[in-house]
Amino acid sequence: AGAVSFNLYNPQGKLIRPYDVGMLLDQQGVAVRTGHHCAEPLIDYLGIPGTVRASVALYTEEEDILAFVKALEKAAMMLG
Repeated sequence: AGAVSFNLYNPQGKLIRPYDVGMLLDQQGVAVRTGHHCAEPLIDYLGIPGTVRASVALYTEEEDILAFVKALEKAAMMLG
């Protein structure tokens, strides 16, 4: 299993709020976590409000990953 935390930025280089990304992904049926992820000192040091975290596990299938990528592209287009 694995997880990756990330943020999206608009074309002008401004951070897109992770909570907005998470909400749009949720509305498309994709579950992610947003926030500090038990790393608040690091998040504060980086000067960001949090991150989006996506996880995979043994039961994650290729179609799940493709749905995540498609939903993320749509969210980025809507928020960027």
